[in-house]
Formats: sequence, C-alpha cells, structure tokens
Amino acid sequence: MTDLERLRHSAAHILATAITKLWPEAQLAAGPPVENGFYYDIDLKHRITPDDFAKIESEMKAVTKANQTFERIVVTRQEAVKMGQAGRLGAQQDRPEPSRYKLDILEGIPDDEQITLYKNGEFIDLCVGPHVMRTGNVGAFKITHVSSSYYKGDEKNPQLQRIYGTAFKNKTEMEAHFTLLEEAKKRDHRKLGKELQLFHIDDEVGQGLILWTPKGAIIRQELQNFISEELRKQGYSQVFTPHIGKLGLYRTSGHFPYYKESQYPPIVERETLDLLAKEGCTCSELTNRLDAGEINGYMLKPMNCPHHIKIFASQPHSYRDLPVRLAEFGTVYRWEQSGELGGMTRVRGFTQDDAHLFVTEDQVPAEVKGCLSLVKLIFSKLNMTDYRVRVGLRDPDSNKYTGDPANWDKAEQACREAAASLGVPFSEEAGEAAFYGPKIDFVVKDVIGREWQLGTVQVDYNLPIRFDLNYVGSDGKQHRPVMIHRAPFGSMERFIGCLIEHFAGAFPTWLSPEQVRFLPVTEAQNEYARKLHEQCLAHNIRSVLDDSREKLGAKIRLAQLEKVPYMLIIGEKELNSDHVSVRSRKLNDEGPKPWAEFFTRLQGEISNRLA
Repeated sequence: MTDLERLRHSAAHILATAITKLWPEAQLAAGPPVENGFYYDIDLKHRITPDDFAKIESEMKAVTKANQTFERIVVTRQEAVKMGQAGRLGAQQDRPEPSRYKLDILEGIPDDEQITLYKNGEFIDLCVGPHVMRTGNVGAFKITHVSSSYYKGDEKNPQLQRIYGTAFKNKTEMEAHFTLLEEAKKRDHRKLGKELQLFHIDDEVGQGLILWTPKGAIIRQELQNFISEELRKQGYSQVFTPHIGKLGLYRTSGHFPYYKESQYPPIVERETLDLLAKEGCTCSELTNRLDAGEINGYMLKPMNCPHHIKIFASQPHSYRDLPVRLAEFGTVYRWEQSGELGGMTRVRGFTQDDAHLFVTEDQVPAEVKGCLSLVKLIFSKLNMTDYRVRVGLRDPDSNKYTGDPANWDKAEQACREAAASLGVPFSEEAGEAAFYGPKIDFVVKDVIGREWQLGTVQVDYNLPIRFDLNYVGSDGKQHRPVMIHRAPFGSMERFIGCLIEHFAGAFPTWLSPEQVRFLPVTEAQNEYARKLHEQCLAHNIRSVLDDSREKLGAKIRLAQLEKVPYMLIIGEKELNSDHVSVRSRKLNDEGPKPWAEFFTRLQGEISNRLA
C-alpha cells in the first residue's frame, strides 16, 4: 500500500467515525481506499444527500483536530464475534443491534485466526490496516458524492449507501487534484467527440460500438496512413482477415472456451440448432457441448493472431524467409460488461493496428527492439514523450499461463533487455503477462498528467507450438519460430479517445479533420477565396470556404469552437495584394502573409506531420 493509499484508508475510518457520531444507528459494511479517493458503504434509513456533506465534513474535521491515535488491537475471533454481537464493531459504543455486516465478515474466518481491529477515539472497526499514525496526519479531505451499492456487489443482498471522498496530505495537493478534474471534464473525449462530430454511439446499433463520422474517420485514416508508411519502410506485408473464425481455431489458440466471459457467444448454423432442438437440447447443454468441442460453430474474432498464424502456415518457410512480418488493421470483438463501457476507451468492437512477426530465436532481440522503436516514433510524432515502460511477467502463483517454463524464461529475459535498451524508466510487474507470453506496455502520461496504457509488444513461444508452426533451418531440419505480437496504437478507438483528451480536440494540423478555413469579409472576396480554397483541395489540404453572410466575428468564433488550425481572412487589401490574413490556433492573429509563402508553410507542416 502506498503512502497515499494508507492516508486515504485512514480517511475512510475518519468518515466512518463521523457517520457513527452523527447517526449512531448506522450499520457499516466496508470502506477501502480506491483510485483517487476512498468510500464507505453504510446501511442507514436516513438518505445521505449533498446537503449532508458539509455536516459530515465538519464532524470529520473535529476528528482530525482531536489528532486521535490509530491503535492496532489483536483479538481472537471469539472476542471479535462477541464485540460484533454487542454492536461494538464499526461503532463508537455498544448498541442494542448487532454489527450485522461485521459479523458476516467474521463468519468465514477460522476460529483459530487472530482478528485485527483499529481504534481511533471511541470508534472501533474490523481492519487489517495499515493506517497513518494519527487522524491529524490526514491534512485535507472532501466528500465528493454518494451512490447506491449492493452489499458484496450482489443484488440479492441489501442495498447500501456508498459515500465517496478523497484525501490528500495538504490543501494544496487537494486543490491541484480538483483543478485537474475540472480540466479533465473539459477534455472528456465523449463531450468533445460529440461537439466536434468525431464519433457517435447509438443505442439502436449497440453500446460499445463506435460509428466513425466523416471527421473522426479522417483522423483515423491519417493515423493509419502514417503507420502504414513506417511499416513499409520496415518490411511489413499487409494482410486482411475475416471478422469470424471457427471455434476450433480459438480452441487451438487457447482462447475458447477459457476466456468465453469476455467473448461474444458462438454462432451455430441454423441446421445444427434445428437438429438440437428436436433432440430437446437445452441452452446450458448446448453451451457445455460447444465448450467440449462436440458441436462446431463460429465466433466473432476476439483477436487477429490465429488468422495471421494460418497465413504464415499456408506455405513452407526457410530460415532465409524469416522474419516474416504480417500487419493488419483488424477489427476484433470483446463482450465487455455494460458497466465497464466508456466512450471510445472501453468498447465491444475495436480495430487494432496489429502485426505478428515470425522470427528465429536469434532474431528476437533485434525484432523486439525494432517494434519498440516504432512505438517511440509514433509517440514522438504526437508529442507524447512522457511515458514509462512496463514489462508484464508471469505470476508464479497462477496456473493461467501455458507453455514450457524454459521458454517463458527466455521470452521474459528478451523483454527485459529490450525495455532496458529504450533508455526510459521501466518496471517489472508479475501477473501482467498474456497467458501465452510476457509483454512490454507503454504507459503514456498526457498533458494533464493522467496515464494511459497504449502500445504493446509481446514475445510468444507458445502459440507456434500450439499451431505446430515450423520452418526449415540452415541445417535442413524443422525448427520452431518465435512469434512477436505488436500493436503500437493498441486500439484505434482507445488511442484516438486518448488523443482527443490529450489535445483537447485541437489536433495538430496534419491530423485535423479540417486544416484551413477561408473567411471572406464580404461577397466581393468570395471568388478569390474560392480560388485559393480549390488550390488547397487540389493539393490534398482539407479546406473549407465559409462564404455565408454571417459577420466576420461570428465566422471566426465558429471556426475557433470547431478548433480549426488556420483561419485565413480575406478582405479588400488581401484580394488586391494576393495575401491572406492569418489567424492560427497557436499564435492567434499573425497578420497578412503572401499567399504563396503561407501555402508553402502549410504544405510543409502537413507533410512533415509537425505537432
């Protein structure tokens, strides 16, 4: 537990202390620290509303001002049960009503196990800790909101009130946090995506399924063009694969049925379903027979790798052919729970800038480094240079990983060495590997300090074994290739959602759906403006001519709201001198510029993909 988590854990106890002071009848359930704060679940007839927040915070301030010690107490389970029966757990005094939720927690604990309690003032609670030394160490806190929750997340259990808050060492840090939240609201890709008409989510199409509008499609296509150019330079071959595949393909890969909770249900042919119905086959029996492989079907592909494997295996290979690098902008499908969906960053259908490299074992280090250099290039081109690298390894206590431990050791070492070569901080995190191999993730920090997990590279010795892949070595014998999975963007949806927030919708000129807008002052300049506008279009510059009868100020405000990089104002002086008056998003009013000079500048900015 980090120092901040410890502080927020302590703040949850301070909140509980205040609640039981204000409402002694309150029954407390659990109160852990969470990302950006803490919460406590309570069972209370009085409905907590924002009108109560000031009163709760005032009582919490009294607790911190008293500077109570967090005292750790160890008792037997029997003693803890007696305290719970007396209503003493999660409370400040004995009460007639037992501590229901605390007793429920104790129910599953062995009799011989010691129980840890924490006491501050007269308040005592079940807790394993740790905490700060004293309540006064929690320098700043705020109640943020309240919601409903079911006990243990089960709708069959009682519905509780969940009171959320956040806490920091001091007021300065807390004020900075709320300033960041306000800035994040302004940058929310869901809000900006709608305002700038970049994408649409429609209930009749389905939640988590993105409809790319013309403007959003331009951004996506520009990114695809950019990475495709780099892939051609590095010797990748473009491939296309179908959106579905037979279940047997995913049984071989290990994805079905073991990860079926995150996959769309299998597609079974109508004739097969009719025969099963005549046999009286129930839905649960159908599921079991699909899982066991007794019935065949198809599935919306949850990943591209099995399809690329089949392309590699479709013809014989010599060691001279390797590495084989196959790339695809492939759309895949995952059945995310509805509560986990969020704009473009958590969806049910997404397109990966996916590639799979089939290499000899000797080629692994150089090819992994090549993949990482591509990710670095992308981030630098987008001015996203603040990132860290995470090496995801096996969890030694888990049995979800497949393959020979010796191969895992080699793959993990290759990832470590490649990450070390980048010259940026990297961490090793057990349990973050894919089931078939370790991986290197790029965790990027945006302009307001939030972290996003984006590009990934994975080293895989296992799928080539599962699919019995081979190539002929220099000794004339069959050898097993190693696979490298690589997706610099991760998913186009998530990556562009991140970019929207990183740039606050104000994309670099090369990515902007509209790059320049011509604003004639009067109708007399329309013909000249149209001539320049058509010149832009002829050179693949995304240009718009606003020849409406609106006043110039209104035209400028509209272009600013739509975050157009360049507004070119054309009045009588500009018309007569072959100039344009430039207003840029970065520098505001730049004044008159010769058209030819500005046009060359604009072309260079776009062709060089300047951020």
